Amino acid sequence: MELEDINTVAVLGAGNMGHGIAEVAAMAGYDVNMRDIKDEFVQNGYEQIEWSLSKLAEKDRLTQEEADAALDRVTPLVDMEEAVADADFVIEAVPEQMEIKKDVYEELESVAPDHAIFATNTSSLSVSELAEVTERPERFCGMHFFNPPVRMQLVEVISGAQTAEETLDLTEALAEEFGKTPVRVHKDSPGFIVNRILVPLMNEACWLVDQEEATIETVDSTTKYGLGLPMGAFELGDQVGNDVSYHVLEYMHEVLGEAYEPAALLEEKVENEELGKKTGTGFYDYEDGEGAQIPSDEQSDLVEARLLATMANETAKLIGGDVAPPESIDEATQLGAGFPDGPVKLVDEYGVEELHRTLEEAYEATGHERYAPANYLAERAEEGGFYDVDDAESTDFEAIRIEYPGEMVAHVVIDRPHRMNTISGELLEELSAAISTLEADDDVRAIAITGAGEKAFSAGADVQSMAGSGTDPIEGQELSRNGQSTFGELEASEMPVVAGIDGYCLGGGMELATCTDLRVASERSEFGQPELDLGLLPGWGGTQRLSRIVGEGRAKEIILTADRYDAETMAQYGFVNEVVDNDELEERTLDLASDLAAGPPIAQKFTKRAMLAGRTDIDAGLEYEASAFGHLLTTDDLMEGVTAFMGDHEPEFEGK
Repeated sequence: MELEDINTVAVLGAGNMGHGIAEVAAMAGYDVNMRDIKDEFVQNGYEQIEWSLSKLAEKDRLTQEEADAALDRVTPLVDMEEAVADADFVIEAVPEQMEIKKDVYEELESVAPDHAIFATNTSSLSVSELAEVTERPERFCGMHFFNPPVRMQLVEVISGAQTAEETLDLTEALAEEFGKTPVRVHKDSPGFIVNRILVPLMNEACWLVDQEEATIETVDSTTKYGLGLPMGAFELGDQVGNDVSYHVLEYMHEVLGEAYEPAALLEEKVENEELGKKTGTGFYDYEDGEGAQIPSDEQSDLVEARLLATMANETAKLIGGDVAPPESIDEATQLGAGFPDGPVKLVDEYGVEELHRTLEEAYEATGHERYAPANYLAERAEEGGFYDVDDAESTDFEAIRIEYPGEMVAHVVIDRPHRMNTISGELLEELSAAISTLEADDDVRAIAITGAGEKAFSAGADVQSMAGSGTDPIEGQELSRNGQSTFGELEASEMPVVAGIDGYCLGGGMELATCTDLRVASERSEFGQPELDLGLLPGWGGTQRLSRIVGEGRAKEIILTADRYDAETMAQYGFVNEVVDNDELEERTLDLASDLAAGPPIAQKFTKRAMLAGRTDIDAGLEYEASAFGHLLTTDDLMEGVTAFMGDHEPEFEGK
């Protein structure tokens, strides 16, 4: 079967995952039969899809016509045979219990078309064991979406023991048609990639507290502000549901052995039905308390080493067991868990040899199998890390990437879509290096800057790392000066710089855009400086540069109110030069950069310098203008421009 042969997708299960997957498939243009065992279940799922599509339309992520068309493509059903009779691809998303799933597949196999592909949305159960219930194990695989499917980018595509390569290729292609990023899991192993990293991490957090080596506050402060992960370990457990984590651990414990024994603290929470947010209390109190209030300054070296050692060990088991390579582990965890950097990179930077030693010492002290170092971890400790040195050297940047889409244009992409392209210290360093690199490249005459994905140009600073350093005023000042310096380099670039803004352009992201020469925005873009709502102020030049573009009155309005503004309003204010359709943003940005790249580079350089010089001293600006004007009269570019004008043809400036 080819991708174009898939017309109808059946989704079995109308719960949170089921109706979310059905919505994603319908938005991608597929006819969707959504089935559950009771009419009330499937109707509730249908209503959830209707509500979600209306919200997407309200936020201009879809037009109302597109939302209505997607809803029309979803058919809610209870009868299994009717749901799958014309299905080309079946995605099962029923409760995460092996026996329930097996019962579903026995019924499904008896009525599904022979050509249909089966995919299970299981988050941890054996794909191979489920496939054995069917008569098509070669056309059976895992297709693990993350919650909520409409928002989360990752889909783990998991091979069962007998899954055909063609099935995996087709499933990955379908995930891409759904607008998702598939990551291949090459071997069926409990937890696959993301849960195999996260669940043991949360379990180790519980062990640390259970053994009185740390407090919940210390663990979460270290996880969130020391390691920079999106949530504290206990905060994440409450969000996911402590029962969910516990049941995944039970399965891992059964299949993989004593290393995955659930901590008594976690077991106690489940027994007491303190399951987290959904029950009002878990590790934090969400009913009578304030929920997860995590201190930013209680990090622990012991906690950091133990948690990273746990990640290193699980990473070693995944790579050494041929489940997934380092790149896939990092990509999946960034997309599926919001890690700022992947676990492989995190443990490599900390030092695999040191983490291996941490495990050995803990294993000797406790004798618990969770600390037994994997054989492959010892191998990579000797090599200095999981990534080969050659691989690390071949990748210039992690947080950004540079592309060369056309003659004389460099395209800088802020490449942290899993974190809404927020600006980290690493990104500032890489952007500074990229500016220097492009300035030295004689083949580049203009720069275009955009954000990866469709959600954000940049949603601002990486607030977690900022809060972690902000407890020290000196470190906070250095953070501000670092951003000011990097953005100043961009503003002072001798080449024209065009920002292509799609989605959120907030806080530090807006300060970045302020340093470019021209700004093109999609219709759905939102702008704002929300720092005052956090008790801060724009610290990367926003208090100075914005007023020079929109005037002091408008700048004070934007900064002091901390409000959001749409693209048309920002165009009226003079911040945005042009507003375009959402799907035309990148093309228009690159076209504008190409037009500027064809201009006279010496005159462009002198023009930018004169304007910068005149900001604080108009006399100095005028003096520079006069000097530059005289110099330009001697250039070959002037003669080329005059000749082209007289001959009515386009000039070809060479910067001479």
